[in-house]
Amino acid sequence: MAEDFADGSRGSGPALQHAAEIMARLRAPNGCPWDREQTFDTIKRHTLEETYEVFDAIERRAWPDLKDELGDLLLQILFYAQMAAEAGHFTLRDVAENLSAKLIRRHPHIFPDESGATVAATDSGAVLRNWEQIKLEEKKSKPASTSLLDEVSRTMPATFEASKLSSKAAKVGFDWPDVQGILNKLEEETTEFEHELNIGDLQAASHEFGDMMFTMMNIARSLNIDAESALRHTNAKFRARFAAMEQAAGGTEALHGKPTDELEALWSQAKQQEK
Repeated sequence: MAEDFADGSRGSGPALQHAAEIMARLRAPNGCPWDREQTFDTIKRHTLEETYEVFDAIERRAWPDLKDELGDLLLQILFYAQMAAEAGHFTLRDVAENLSAKLIRRHPHIFPDESGATVAATDSGAVLRNWEQIKLEEKKSKPASTSLLDEVSRTMPATFEASKLSSKAAKVGFDWPDVQGILNKLEEETTEFEHELNIGDLQAASHEFGDMMFTMMNIARSLNIDAESALRHTNAKFRARFAAMEQAAGGTEALHGKPTDELEALWSQAKQQEK
């Protein structure tokens, strides 16, 4: 089977083993004080940060940076696995073996079963249907959850959680028939948000703002838009336009104190330069 893998996977075993050994050394009694102090909870925020830095490198097509950022993300996995091993929960080898078994189990169109048979899957749609069916079978062996939504982690970024929650609910038919229905709901939520602002109830306005964001995530899901990538694209666009404003004004300091109409004119000029 190994000969079928891409060259990039060959020879990685010793390197990963060496990295795991370094992590164990850092966590050893005479290791690094900072690394020894870390817990699952203290490392979580670093994991999220490193994940976003991977996203940034991909979007910039900065391959050397991506190599570094993937290493930083791998460090998080090594950290969790080492701490789990110290507590007697599982080891890095358990993680890898579990992943390998899952990949093989969920790709029956690639890996034959014990009889040598494979499942037909001629396109990605068939692959996804097989994947979901296999996941359902796997869940039967686990303790039953009280809600379908219990499967969605509460610790992921709120935008991801919203997308996952609405996607799960849609699987049982709790969904709008089309995107226009969601747009109508957004208009409704926006009106409620404006009402709370007008009466000065900022706490209620905050709740309505959350409802607006949740509805926006449903629009993205309905149209198969990657909301995270879409917003990051807009962030990058804002960065570029603001930098153009600074340049046109003669520097950041020159923007201070300018009337709103002049700032708007600089913004419009920056937008025109993009075309």
